[in-house]
Amino acid sequence: KHCDAHHIHHWADGGDTSIDNGVLLCRHHHRLIHRSGWTVTMVQGVPVFYPPRWLDPLRKPRRNLLHTAA
Repeated sequence: KHCDAHHIHHWADGGDTSIDNGVLLCRHHHRLIHRSGWTVTMVQGVPVFYPPRWLDPLRKPRRNLLHTAA
């Protein structure tokens, strides 16, 4: 109940509202993605986050390993 649904391919750019095109984020991180240049993709059903160039010029992918399935 404390998550926002984020469109990976934004709906304003033609992205559909579906499970395959979405990721659940807390409000803080949802705003961060929209305001700071972070991007997210899905890789085999797992969200992968890419920092903006000002933070990491190589934009190395990052994952939250705290909540991964065993």
